[in-house]
Amino acid sequence: MAAHRLPPPEPLFLDAPGGARFCLYHATPEAPRAALVYLHPFAEELNKSRRAVACTARALAANGVAVLQIDVGGCGDSGGEFVDASWDGWLDDTAVACAWLADKSGLPVGLWGLRLGATLALDYAASRAPVARLLLWQPVASGATFLTQFLRLRLANAILQEGASTRGGTEALREDLRAGQTLDIAGYELAPKLALALDGLDVSRMAVTGCKVDWFEVVASSERPLAPATARTAWHLRALGVDLHTQTVAAPQFWNTQEIEEAPGLLAATLAVFAPAQGEAQGETQ
Repeated sequence: MAAHRLPPPEPLFLDAPGGARFCLYHATPEAPRAALVYLHPFAEELNKSRRAVACTARALAANGVAVLQIDVGGCGDSGGEFVDASWDGWLDDTAVACAWLADKSGLPVGLWGLRLGATLALDYAASRAPVARLLLWQPVASGATFLTQFLRLRLANAILQEGASTRGGTEALREDLRAGQTLDIAGYELAPKLALALDGLDVSRMAVTGCKVDWFEVVASSERPLAPATARTAWHLRALGVDLHTQTVAAPQFWNTQEIEEAPGLLAATLAVFAPAQGEAQGETQ
């Protein structure tokens, strides 16, 4: 019997509480055996990672896993401005995407996220609704550390501008945010509401139960172990009862490389965790 052809990605808009949300639906050649909503990373990391994510989404669909990519509010091709984005709004967008994919596929839906998108996926499963499974690519474990790194982009730009002051460093910028000031950082208007929500994120406290959690940590070579900070976070999550499976994968940090990169090692590792069970595979060939 001839193999079914993989359908092209289907663009669509979903109505969310904050406006229209652009999505790409990757259908499977036959009835799907699993379904995932993909949640993208923050700011420019979204643009840098599109190719690697698109390659993986297509490969998952070809292997029976339907994928819905969503641009959350104020990001990508979705409605709204970045300055108006909020963490709660992004959780609302996730709920809309999950509901649509559950209806479309007829299956329990899992979440797949990269970087801050992985953190969003964890928080959704911990605070909003149960999910079928979680696939986390290099999640941001500490929102405070992540925000500090993002604020440093503004400081670096200030250093390049003659006469600009960086007195007080990132703490001074946090004070500006707490005072209600919006900051322009690397072309993105970061509003206090979103910034302060990020500052309080702590993955080690996100108790997700009832589903398997696969955490892929990108490393320079396959011999590298988990970073100590990641290992500590994993320990805390397991202590909370999270069914957590960690794996290091040799791949480039494609979300912030100068050139657009792919990540074949990460793609292969992802396909491996979604491979059909032995009994299921035998059933398909009988």
